[in-house]
Amino acid sequence: MTWHFGRLIDHVHLRARDFADTRRFYKAALATLGLSIEMQGEGWFQVDELFVDAAEADTVPTHIHLAFQAKGRAMVDAFYEAALAAGGTDNGGPGEWHYHPGYYGAFVLDPDGNNIEAVFHGENTRSAASVEVEQP
Repeated sequence: MTWHFGRLIDHVHLRARDFADTRRFYKAALATLGLSIEMQGEGWFQVDELFVDAAEADTVPTHIHLAFQAKGRAMVDAFYEAALAAGGTDNGGPGEWHYHPGYYGAFVLDPDGNNIEAVFHGENTRSAASVEVEQP
């Protein structure tokens, strides 16, 4: 069986009630996956396809499930611990899940209640490290 990833999502936009708490959470959790906040400005940051900004006072944050790819089980474990230490709430500790053989994931709620996961799909080979888009 062949699994295809990275073809559906262009970006995910989250609105944070407490931007500083949310930024701290994602900075710590994503660092365990080898990612850092490289694009940012006043009240926003972006990491690959994830865009987060500060919610207006009258804006209600939406709750979603967002899963990040990990390169191994140890990375999933590190993600879980870092996310909890940075203000996340346990929503399913690291372990094998029934989704398919080899599915190893951990779930935390971010400061706005979004269900954030790190997942390792078992040993696999990727056809490309990333998708490159070039504009003419």
